[in-house]
Amino acid sequence: MGARCPFCVPKTSSRGQLLTVKDGIDQMLEQLNLTDDEREALEGDREAVTALAERLVDTPTPAGPTPKELGTTSAFVL
Repeated sequence: MGARCPFCVPKTSSRGQLLTVKDGIDQMLEQLNLTDDEREALEGDREAVTALAERLVDTPTPAGPTPKELGTTSAFVL
């Protein structure tokens, strides 16, 4: 995939970091034996990460326009 492909996400970007965190949460939920409280906390963390990603679609990029203005919001959703 080329650098302009919407599926190519640099790990150093905010979205890349959020995807890494969400993937880690998903792996813990799938692979670990968790108490109900632990599972609830992780699910809350996952919801918080997703909400943050949704808010970032209105945050200007270094070039000025927001991801929403650039039409890349569907690529930003986690």
